[in-house]
Amino acid sequence: MSYTPGTQTDLPEAARERLAKMRGTGAQEKLFTSDLSVNEFLLVREAGFAPLGLVMGSSVYHMGFQWQKNFQNQELQVLTQATYQARELAITRMEEEADALGADGIVGVRFELKRLQMEESLLEVLAVGTAIKHTSGDHYRTNDNRPFTSDLSGQDFWTLLRAGYMPVSLVMGNCVYHVASIGIRQAWGNMGKNIEIPQYTQGIYEARELAQSRMSAEAEAKQAEGIIGADISEHNHGWDPRIIEYFAVGTAIKKREAAGQITTPSLVLTVNQ
Repeated sequence: MSYTPGTQTDLPEAARERLAKMRGTGAQEKLFTSDLSVNEFLLVREAGFAPLGLVMGSSVYHMGFQWQKNFQNQELQVLTQATYQARELAITRMEEEADALGADGIVGVRFELKRLQMEESLLEVLAVGTAIKHTSGDHYRTNDNRPFTSDLSGQDFWTLLRAGYMPVSLVMGNCVYHVASIGIRQAWGNMGKNIEIPQYTQGIYEARELAQSRMSAEAEAKQAEGIIGADISEHNHGWDPRIIEYFAVGTAIKKREAAGQITTPSLVLTVNQ
């Protein structure tokens, strides 16, 4: 989705009113909201950033129909594109909310994806995170003047900055894949045996590989040095049991010009009651 810094055309009126209250108007003081824990809040402040508010974006998306061959491994590109574009729309609207608050970036981003019962082919994606801004005005936005996005916790964000790195963007890749059925003859032949099922192995392996490679391609396009906190999850979303989505997501990072300081690890003992 195209993004123009400063635009709020995609945000509903209720969201604009909420953002205006968080910015503060006239005699009304600013009031931030966040999903940061106490420790995260304090470490974000220690890193020189102030939380501005909880920001979110959502998209309700209609999925197209695609045939699949029962005995063939294949990516279902219609569903892959639908689930990816719905997430991309949600992220962009979350960025627009952060931009409206004047944020440098967003930490703790999380996704929720669910099928809606009102119609079988509808899904909703929700992206939520806490918008933050550097208190001294240092530049932390991306090269195209977007707020950076990250699924890092407040603690991980503080540690990353101290080490001389900064988040560039949340990067993701996905693949919706149909895993082929096995024939009756093969099923009977496997009965009672310890044996690999090549169709299943190859299908699941390829689906994960496609999701991960697409995430890496996004990071390369953003000229990042690498990805941290990468996670690959498996979902079905109520489809046929042989249809699986693999979703890969992580935070792309790059080194800042200023030299960082890597903290020496220390031993911490917890006392459980």
